[in-house]
Amino acid sequence: MQGLKEKTTMPASTEGNGWSHVDTVQLNGSKEDLPETDSFVQQAMTLIMDEVVRKAGHASGKVCEWRSPEDLTKLLDLELGEAGEAPAQTLQHCRDAIHYSVKTNHPHFFNQLYVGLDHYAMVGSFVTDATQPSLYTYEMAPVHCLIEKVVLEKMMDMIGWVEGGDGIFNPGGSMSNMYAMNLARFQRFPEVKEQGLSACPRLVLFTSDQCHYSVAKAAAFLGIGTKNVYVVPADESGKMIPKELEKQIRTAISEGAVPFMVNATAGTTVLGSFDPIEELADVCEEHNLWLHVDACWGGAALLSNKHKHLLKGVHRAHSVAWNPHKMLMAGQQCSAFLVRDKTGLLQRCHSASASYLFQKDKFYDISRDTGDKSVQCGRKADAFRFWLMWKALGTRELERRVDHALEMARYLTEGIKKRDGFRLLMEPEYTNVCFWYIPPSMRKIPDSPEFWQKVEAVAPKIKERMMKTGSLMVGYQSHGINANFFRMIIISPMVSTKDMDFVLDEIHRLGADL
Repeated sequence: MQGLKEKTTMPASTEGNGWSHVDTVQLNGSKEDLPETDSFVQQAMTLIMDEVVRKAGHASGKVCEWRSPEDLTKLLDLELGEAGEAPAQTLQHCRDAIHYSVKTNHPHFFNQLYVGLDHYAMVGSFVTDATQPSLYTYEMAPVHCLIEKVVLEKMMDMIGWVEGGDGIFNPGGSMSNMYAMNLARFQRFPEVKEQGLSACPRLVLFTSDQCHYSVAKAAAFLGIGTKNVYVVPADESGKMIPKELEKQIRTAISEGAVPFMVNATAGTTVLGSFDPIEELADVCEEHNLWLHVDACWGGAALLSNKHKHLLKGVHRAHSVAWNPHKMLMAGQQCSAFLVRDKTGLLQRCHSASASYLFQKDKFYDISRDTGDKSVQCGRKADAFRFWLMWKALGTRELERRVDHALEMARYLTEGIKKRDGFRLLMEPEYTNVCFWYIPPSMRKIPDSPEFWQKVEAVAPKIKERMMKTGSLMVGYQSHGINANFFRMIIISPMVSTKDMDFVLDEIHRLGADL
């Protein structure tokens, strides 16, 4: 029902007295026309279904409609004004945003460590965005506090923590890695929470040279310092070398530093490599170090009976980061931080005991209030869309998705080996397939610095062309001493061998004249 308006009397002079120049104030309900806004929501949902769910996922369409920042600024109506707009104009903004956004659910999108979309996860996002729960207390998010607990317990079971543990969903794997670092430090030096860095000696942590950059960022953010992140060499396949870790630990101790944590990676960002967790766990036990496994990308392999061996030994980790929004397609963002500890370490480390949220005399079991485990206050119900998707599909279908992605990676790898002008960087362990394209004009040049200097320029130029034509999105980068190469990431259960063949055909088409 339309709210009643009450006339206000303005003073003769409004200068400096805080009065608005609006002559009416809405005192009783919303000014919005509910039938009009209902219609807008219905039209917006139809638009999403038509333009995103159905159209954007077709191979016949473009992966992206590339425009430069300057051109896109001119094309979009970005300015914010004093007056509102008609619903039709607001709907057009939605249409424009969809049109010029990257179509991550397109079968030729292989650019990142995630793709979209899973229909059930999408609906889960709609539900939580509509109901707006916040996971600090059970009273504010009763359904979602229960769901988060169930999902975390299931993930812990897959890790192999038979006695359970603790955990929390948070905004991104980078945050999970920071949680691990903070928890490892607190567990060793609990006084740091109140006394700050002055309560600690010089602390050192260890990670491979293939790890995610968030490890260095977390060390900087927490005051540990990036120079106290000791980088351990990896072997040719991108795995941390345990003997080198031992050397680094001894070096740190000889310098008077205190080692406190090792960060292992299960599924590196570029090569998709898995550190030897079992061997690293042996080293950590010998030196009493916290072992954290960044399985944000590779954690999904735990659902596959065929591939879970990639994370052998993960049950010995003290903490694990795992992002279901990546391989499992639970939608951005869905990131879990899991801890083997059951003594309340996570809450003791981060709690501030805000009396207006975490009252001790509530009428229900306050152990259900999980907000004090988090460094956030408000927290989205990210576990719900993963739970809803899991309920709808079942564990067997999630396992099939993982197996399918790795099977497609193997097919693409064999295709690269058979084609002239394509050269594999290394045999993939996961679904990261890394390779060079060598144009015909360079194929008779012998391997030399001059040759690799020419190859360095190939991938960036092809990437520019694929973006501007909108036919394909594949990432590229240099890596160590290796010249720029393509990094294919295969996730979607909808892609087929036909799509793998298209990738190689299209890269050749776009780069044959270079």
